[in-house]
Amino acid sequence: MFSFITSLIPTSYFPEWLTLDTNPVNSFLQGLVGSCGILVLCSLIRLHLFLEEESWSDTYGTSGQRTPSHQSRANTGLIGTLQFVFVTGTLAVVGSRVASLVVLEFCLRAVSGLVTAGPESKKFVQQLLVQSQFSLGCALSCSLHFLHEGASQRWLCLLLAAALSWFLARQAALLLHHVLSLYRLHSSQRYCGTCISLLTSGRCLLPMLCRTMVITFSVAVVAAISIINQHFLSATEALRFWTPLTICYTLLVVYMQEEQHRMPGSQTVLNTVVVRLGGLMVLMLTVGRWADVLHILICFLGEASCLIPTKDLLDAALPQEEDYTHYTKREHQRRPQTQEKEHRT
Repeated sequence: MFSFITSLIPTSYFPEWLTLDTNPVNSFLQGLVGSCGILVLCSLIRLHLFLEEESWSDTYGTSGQRTPSHQSRANTGLIGTLQFVFVTGTLAVVGSRVASLVVLEFCLRAVSGLVTAGPESKKFVQQLLVQSQFSLGCALSCSLHFLHEGASQRWLCLLLAAALSWFLARQAALLLHHVLSLYRLHSSQRYCGTCISLLTSGRCLLPMLCRTMVITFSVAVVAAISIINQHFLSATEALRFWTPLTICYTLLVVYMQEEQHRMPGSQTVLNTVVVRLGGLMVLMLTVGRWADVLHILICFLGEASCLIPTKDLLDAALPQEEDYTHYTKREHQRRPQTQEKEHRT
């Protein structure tokens, strides 16, 4: 039915780079699945950071002295709804070819970052998960495009996937709201099964999330390589595309990774987004198509809509380290005073 309706629309008046690769309904459903995946990721990251801060407060006895910075922004109001709709539309418009390039770029950046992270690997993993929001949406979108390609009832399969992802996103948001509101009370009284489970096994949340992301991006890499290679007529043309893309982008990612380690912070992450996508757009101007350039410009908006509202998550590890240093300094100052009092007595 959808193909019959779209066949009635005259496309000869539109340039090729203004038309979508697939049916608009399929593109919307793929974007909806990607946005739901981003929502689940953000909810679980906020949940992990909250549990980590609660555990740290219980260990060093600073509970109740301050409110977590990431807790104040964990809302699902009108702004969150508008952001969800905007990200869905962005992922629906971005073509599968550029989404595949975004996935491959993120995997290359993640591998090089983990190799050079060193002792700050846990902090880097947390920041990498926050930075992977739009890349995760592109990964889910291009994976669904690859897995359902050629299906007779493709829109129905995507509708079922969108319904399942919406349910998971809703449950993750409800879990986050419950924990932020009642975790302190329920964990102390020990009469809530959800909060008791998080109290005993909350430290396994980050490793589980990392394993899930590894599986998701592994499938997306296979789908991305297959989607990109479909646009080439010969091996020579594919080699001419992959060689400058791999060499130039590897050097660019390594350079930006060193800059991020040297000057950590949310502003540096936003600067690296501009440089990375700018480098990818320059490469597409030489070996790509005009549709790719347009879709990369749309990716700028998608990355900004995901990272700007979550700048507090990027800096969430820094305040914890500062509080720990203040705590240790305060303890070192108290020890000589207590020793003097003991000698006087």
